[in-house]
Amino acid sequence: MEEELFEVKTEEAEETAEIPEKKKKSLKAELLDWGKTLLFYCLVPLLIFQSFCFMASVPTGSMETTIPVGAQVLTTRIFNKDNVERGDIIVFESEELGVVLIKRCLGLPGDKIVFDGTGRVFINDEIYRERYVSSRSDFEGEFVVPEDCYFFVGDNRAGSFDARYWETTYIHKDFVKGKGIFVLFPFSSFGILE
Repeated sequence: MEEELFEVKTEEAEETAEIPEKKKKSLKAELLDWGKTLLFYCLVPLLIFQSFCFMASVPTGSMETTIPVGAQVLTTRIFNKDNVERGDIIVFESEELGVVLIKRCLGLPGDKIVFDGTGRVFINDEIYRERYVSSRSDFEGEFVVPEDCYFFVGDNRAGSFDARYWETTYIHKDFVKGKGIFVLFPFSSFGILE
């Protein structure tokens, strides 16, 4: 009888010894599952975000007061470069300056743009009203936008070094990167761009 009790106790001891080992395995498996889940829910959205969006920084005051100096702008990538519209805030690469810029699209392919020296702008012989312009410029000039190109200017016309002054006046559509849609920082300017 003592032998039977001893055998029962030994079997119980063996069973209890196995329990922590099973817990370790299940904890390891649990951590692995959590790791896979976190990887999926963090990495996949990040890859999607990187494929369709990016951040752009505004180094100068050329877009004030729409976008302040140093602002971080959420930008959606433009895959069909023919879909740029007049008034869009566009991020593009300037070969002439060797930098990425953010400006407003004023001229589309084929447009005739006239600055009359009083701050007014005419596009295709009609006055173009711009509610977003923060300062007027006495610049005078006439431009005709070539095919597959765009004409970009800053909203702060008096303080913007833009297409009116560049040697390479027109930006080819191949250099267009994206459309600015949202200011994330500074928080005082947080919001959708118009």
